[in-house]
Amino acid sequence: MPPISRGFRGRRPEAASRERLPPGQYETRDFPVLSAGPTPRAPLSKWSFSLRSLDGKTARWSWEEFTTLPKTALETDIHCVTKWSKFGTKWEGVSIDTLLDAARHRGVEASPYTMAVCDGGYTTNVPLADLTGGKGMVAYTFDGAPLDPEHGGPARLLVPHLYFWKSAKWVRELRFMERDEPGFWESAGYHIYGDPWREQRYTGDP
Repeated sequence: MPPISRGFRGRRPEAASRERLPPGQYETRDFPVLSAGPTPRAPLSKWSFSLRSLDGKTARWSWEEFTTLPKTALETDIHCVTKWSKFGTKWEGVSIDTLLDAARHRGVEASPYTMAVCDGGYTTNVPLADLTGGKGMVAYTFDGAPLDPEHGGPARLLVPHLYFWKSAKWVRELRFMERDEPGFWESAGYHIYGDPWREQRYTGDP
């Protein structure tokens, strides 16, 4: 497992960007690739996305079905726990609100917490309240093009108001939970919630 270190190097922000930068962050024009393991490459013919309720009921969409759902666009800043921030990123995908509405018609009931389950065995926990009300989506385009596998394609969770490890790459399922439980990085010492404006990087941070 990759080590966790507080020794990330940053740089001084430009004056114009300071108000957009959470504490301890610096702006980058690049889009760094950081992953916990190899990049999965699932064929679209075998790809699916699911919402799974506590009782095991599941709403599942194939790639073709998923990409015909109502689409939403979002321009937003993103903030990585390794201290880089990227301004004005442009995404398109399906909002969690849209998925919940569709899942209810299939008998799937939501619960207060979710676990994102991804190809490659990665997981991360996110409260449902941080995904609804337009705050979260499953994104499959970035900057007008299909999302590259290195950045989580064909689809990734996008929760931009939290540190970017919560925007899980290669997401395949949101599993509803009654109680909050740690995912992959949370079990390894990252913060259970991950608010960049409160610098919630690691367990024990306020």
